[in-house]
Order: sequence, then C-alpha cells, then structure tokens
Amino acid sequence: MCGIIGYIGPRNTIKVLIEGLKRLEYRGYDSAGIAVMHKGEIKRVRVKGKICDLENLINEQLILGDYGIGHTRWATHGEPSENNAHPHIDCKGEIIVVHNGIIENYSFLKNTLIKDGHIFVSETDTEVIPHLIEHYYEGNLLDAVKKTVKLLKGDFTFIAISKNELDQFIGVKNGPPLILGINDKEKIISSDLAPILNFTKDVYHLENGEICYFSPDKIEFYDFEGNRIKKEKTVVNWSPHMIEKRGFKHFMLKEIFEQPHALRETIIGKTSLDEGKIDFDVEPSFFKNIENVHFIACGTSFHAGLVGKYFFEEICEVPSEVDYASEFRYRNFLVEKNSLFVFISQSGETADTLASLREVKRKGGRTLGIINVPESAIARESDATLYTQAGPEIGVASTKAFTTQLGILFLLALFLAKQRGRIKTSKLKKYISELHIIPHKMEKFLNKSKDIEELANRYYTYQNFLYLGRWVNYPISLEGALKLKEISYIHAEGYPAGEMKHGPIALIDEQTPTVAIAMRDRVYSKILNNISEVWTRGGKVIAVIDEDNNEIVKEVTNVIRIPKTEEILTPFLTTIPLQLFAYYIALRRGTDVDQPRNLAKSVTVE
Repeated sequence: MCGIIGYIGPRNTIKVLIEGLKRLEYRGYDSAGIAVMHKGEIKRVRVKGKICDLENLINEQLILGDYGIGHTRWATHGEPSENNAHPHIDCKGEIIVVHNGIIENYSFLKNTLIKDGHIFVSETDTEVIPHLIEHYYEGNLLDAVKKTVKLLKGDFTFIAISKNELDQFIGVKNGPPLILGINDKEKIISSDLAPILNFTKDVYHLENGEICYFSPDKIEFYDFEGNRIKKEKTVVNWSPHMIEKRGFKHFMLKEIFEQPHALRETIIGKTSLDEGKIDFDVEPSFFKNIENVHFIACGTSFHAGLVGKYFFEEICEVPSEVDYASEFRYRNFLVEKNSLFVFISQSGETADTLASLREVKRKGGRTLGIINVPESAIARESDATLYTQAGPEIGVASTKAFTTQLGILFLLALFLAKQRGRIKTSKLKKYISELHIIPHKMEKFLNKSKDIEELANRYYTYQNFLYLGRWVNYPISLEGALKLKEISYIHAEGYPAGEMKHGPIALIDEQTPTVAIAMRDRVYSKILNNISEVWTRGGKVIAVIDEDNNEIVKEVTNVIRIPKTEEILTPFLTTIPLQLFAYYIALRRGTDVDQPRNLAKSVTVE
C-alpha cells in the first residue's frame, strides 16, 4: 500500500526521490515526504496531499540532498496530515525511518518508550521504530536495527538512515515487498520495481525476516538473528518504457489497449497447434492425480478464479471451488491428498492471498501461483508458478492482468483435460486455434472504442447500475460492476441474472440502468427472459451481444456488439467493453482514473 524509496549515487537525489515517488503514486496515498542528508544534516519535508505539492514545497525551501529516502502514505494509524506523514524521526533528530505495514504491538511499545522518556509527536505506529532504534543505538545503526526488529510484531518493511553514519542505509523486510537495485555507481531501494527500472535490471528481492545493509561500496544481508546470509542477484526482464503512458491520457486506457499484446505474450510458446499440445515451465508430474481445485484470490483476481472454475469444470471435468483469500485464511479448510490450490495475484504480494498460501503449505497442500510479477512473494513461495506476461500494470483498476490470468487459466484447463484424457485432440486444437485468434478480435473491438465513449456520455450521470450475466459471463458482470465502482464511484452491483427475482429486481426503475451480457451461448434464452423482466419494468438495458445478433435490438436501449468466438471464450471479449465503459464514464465525471480514492494497487497489509 504505502510506497518507500531510498537512493544513493551521483544523480540529483531530490529528483530521483520525487520521480520515484511519482512512479509509486499508483499504489495509492494521501500524504508524502522525503528526508535527505546534506553536508551531514537531515532535511525533511512532508505534506498532506499530492507529490506535486511536496515537489513545490521542496523547491520553495531550496532543499538539497546528497542521498535520502522518500515515502507515500495511506493512513492507517492517525489521520492524513503533515504530522503523520513519513519520514519519521527520533527524539534527537538523528535517525530517520520510512515504513510500510502495520506494527501490531505499537501501543505497548509506545507506552514503554514514553515511560523511558521518549517524546512522540505523531499518531502513527511507525514512529515507534526510530525511537526503538534510538533506544538501542550505541554507535552502530545496524546493531540497533537488529535489536529493534526482534520487538516488532506484525507486517513491517522499513528503511532507516542516521546522520551519525553517513552514506549508510538499512532495509528491513517482514511482510510488504522490498527490492534493492544496483549498478556500478548507485543503489536504489524500493517497495516496487517501478522506480528501479530506469536505473538497473539487477536487483535483490528481500525475503521476510531479512535485513539489508548497504553503502556506496558495500552490500550485506542478515537474518533477524543477526547472521550473515548470501543472496542471489536476479535480472528483471521488464523495460522502463513499460511504465510510461506513451501518448495515452491514463495508464488504465493504455493497459486496456495493451490487452491483445499481453495475451499474445502470455500464450505464445506454451501451445503447439500442430501437435495439439500445451507446455508449461513446470514438471508435468506436478499436475498428476488432481481430483479437485481450489482458486484463492482477492478482487479482480477472484473474478478470474470464478471464470477459471467454469473452464475447469467444463473442459477437464475437475470439481473446483473459489474463495476470497480474506475469508479462506480464517476457515478451518481441509487439505485433501489430490487437491490443487491455485493462488491468483497480479502483484504476487497480496497480503490475504499470501497468508492463505502459507496456511495451505503449513497443512501440506500442493500450491500453484498464477502471478504477473516475477520474484514476488507468492511466486517464490508457491510449489510451482505460472506467469502471466502482462508487464507492469500501473492503473489501480486491473485490466490486462485480468485477461492474461484468464489466458493462463484456460491453457491450464486444456492441459489438465489432455492429461486426464477428457478432451479429444481435434477439440483441443480447435480451442488452441481460437485462443490464438482472440487477441486479433480484441483489437477489432478496440478499434471501435469511440462507440463506447459515446455510450458512456449518455449514462455518466446515473448513480446506480445493475450488471447481469449468466454461466461463464456471470463473473464478468461482477468484474464490470467492480470497474465502475472503482474508478467512477458509482454504485454498481454485479449479479447472476437468474437470481434477479430473489432481490435485485426491486432496484429496477428508469434511474437504474442494467448492463446485461447476452451472448448466444447455452443460457442465451434465459438471459433474454431476464432482460425482458427489466425492460417491462421501465428499466434501461445496455446489452453486450454477438456482432451479428439483430433479434434483441428492439428489446433493449443500447447494444454493444463484440466479435463472435467459442462460447467458453467469450469472457475474454465481453470484459473489454465493460472496462472501456467504466473508463469513459469516470473520465466524464472527472475522477482520478489511475489513482481512485481510498484504493491501493497492491493490498500488502491486512
């Protein structure tokens, strides 16, 4: 959630920190700050509000820095304010800390430190960290941090510097991510790859319970017991241009239009049409004897899991269940011998999903991650990992990550069907062939995006929407409603259309438009009945339909036509107009599309 960054090197430190914080904006924040060392003195600037406000204040005060740290904050303990913004400092003004996470025992620690004479000036849990380091400091920052982390409970990641030990940084990870990027002349540490990519592709990913010490000419890693450990450097294959808007007004719009390319990259090399074969970089024996599958995820990834359930039960006849990770982790769930637990996460750092993974592993379950970010926690801790190739997704409202997750789930369903002998080679080849055509059909639809913009202009003033879908497009109704809620702040409900008579039909009136996904599939006649129920009660209906469907036009207010495909594959296409519809409505309403209020891209704390 919060974003942290630290830099030391020959470049302009202030510029590096500000640009780095801007690349972390998409994570969500309500305040920001930096602290830099200049000629042996600490200069700290914090604001409630946007990074541009921070930048203006720094320029007004003519702040200079030799190296430093920065932070974007979402309020947890203490309201959004300059006083609660990071970085936080100790009583003597010598130790500076930026922190991501929650210190669960901060109240006890704070009261203990106050009795010891420490003076606190904020309402945050973070402030106990610099005071604890101060308490233990005897001339060695690293030693003081080693003693401090043993007292902290909860999920916490932080960076600390001291005016008494120039050019030295301490990074600690016990929950949210922390990545150190290096090149010959500089080092940059951050909670995200985005600020690092312009500097280097050589990185170290810290694991939970690890401490990183670095200076201009040294890097050392320790565990929380103080033991030296060895870490392997990894090379990131993302490029800096992936995190630029490249002419688009918003990252979200760019990422919607990147979906054809992202899906191609995800499925390429994994399929052989000639042989009717699916290949993953996972030992095939890993998937042997699977008798049931559990999909575990949050938010949009949960909706991908719901679609995956239909894929698996339809294609490979494997019983499947889908759980919200935030609920699953607290259930007394059973781990059966031949179960596969699939954890879906764009970031690979989602706190509830990661906690669920660890609980499944503790019980001896077989775990598979479907992840977009290499070297993320879920990717590293899963027994096996399948990667989507969406590239960096900056917009908070997930788009291309969702469709690439569908791509992996569909391929996995085909793979298991082949392995279990539940699909004929001719049918397998047909599915593979159609999947490879889907990106082209996405592009065909995206070329008509102006039609969706015009439609959004007619509906942007409405305050309530109902989204209806059945069978494999029921999850897409949920996803469409979520997109509208996330970025336009319009109340929207996604519902299985067959359940409408059990409550939601009471919402229908001329002020509550309904978006109905009405593809010509096995439940087409049923969704027509549901549309009729809305229409006869005076409700406006926007129908997402096959491009050659003319019979429904007289019974709805507006139609969105999408290219035809196999009925099981329609979610790849039906989701795109709903993404665009939400985007253009939010654009017309003037909301912050890429950084919607109260939301974070990666929910890395519970």
